[in-house]
Amino acid sequence: MANAELFAPIDMGPIHLANRIVMAPLTRSRAGKGDVPQAMHVTYYRQRASAGLIISEATQISPEGKGYAWTPGIHSAEQVEGWKHVTDAVHEAGGKMVLQLWHVGRISHPDLQPGGALPVAPSAVKPEMKAFTEAGFKDISTPRALEASELPRIVEDFRNAATNAKTAGFDGVEIHSANGYLLHQFLADKTNRRDDDYGGSIENRMRFPLEVVDAVVGVWGAERVGIRISPVSPANDIADSDPGSLFTAYTKALSKRGLAYLHVIEGATRGERDPAVFKPWTLKEDFSGLYMGNNNYTRALAIERVADGLADLVCFGRPFISNPDLVERLKLNAPLAKWDEATFYGGNEIGYTDYPPLTDEEVARYAAAA
Repeated sequence: MANAELFAPIDMGPIHLANRIVMAPLTRSRAGKGDVPQAMHVTYYRQRASAGLIISEATQISPEGKGYAWTPGIHSAEQVEGWKHVTDAVHEAGGKMVLQLWHVGRISHPDLQPGGALPVAPSAVKPEMKAFTEAGFKDISTPRALEASELPRIVEDFRNAATNAKTAGFDGVEIHSANGYLLHQFLADKTNRRDDDYGGSIENRMRFPLEVVDAVVGVWGAERVGIRISPVSPANDIADSDPGSLFTAYTKALSKRGLAYLHVIEGATRGERDPAVFKPWTLKEDFSGLYMGNNNYTRALAIERVADGLADLVCFGRPFISNPDLVERLKLNAPLAKWDEATFYGGNEIGYTDYPPLTDEEVARYAAAA
């Protein structure tokens, strides 16, 4: 098992990955004043640099894009500098890292918006959700529908954020087009009720997300851009009446652009992996780049999917929280440390950088038993 393809290197365009194991983007809400990454972020990501690829926690492209307290941005000079310390540390440890570009759209609150403004969305459809603010969870109000004339501004925000990510030393970027955030809101007919060129047909609903993709590709080149989708996950009160048709068309349009990878949440986030309505992993057939599977993967399932050609890369989330040496533990089939969910969001180094790796003695013992 230790010699399985999961642990073998792979090239993601010009980026050489040491293995097929990816650290998922994990919101941990620990950014400092000005939404700047702190010294503990440097330690946290360095500890996990043995992953073939690290995808950063979701990072807002603009103040308007923020939807959760204490999450980092990539739109100010201070934030860029903070992330530069992180990428330097990851590279020094031999790792590769991309930044996830994020605009939450309607999943926000005036407390988190510049000037206390309403969050924005494709249409004024209220999510049945609460927002995580510095004062705790608060009901999300009905968002403001974006005017078509505003969309180029947001595209430009994505372009600027992508440029800042390059300055910060990342190896590439991932566009967040999943989990009910802004780009997904434009795609899904539950949240997009527009009657202009950005609503109605599948082609129209894809228009704005693809404009964003094209802008980011213009900065990085397609070979260093990935994208995340969640075709059937109901996260953040999102849904579409025909996800199979929508995401097949979207995937084909993304494939034509030559993106490095398609990051797919297979099923409901943190839930059912095998939905009846549509099998997300079948999108691999429609995409020319690498396919990255995500959602409740075990070691056995990851090895099996890669060996069977159903995934090129496998993304692990919560296991990376409590196992900074997850790659080695998976190689050795060693037990995984349990995470403390109470420390997932907000706080300090406790539950963040204090999970220990295996000792040399433990490594030797599990290696002998493998």
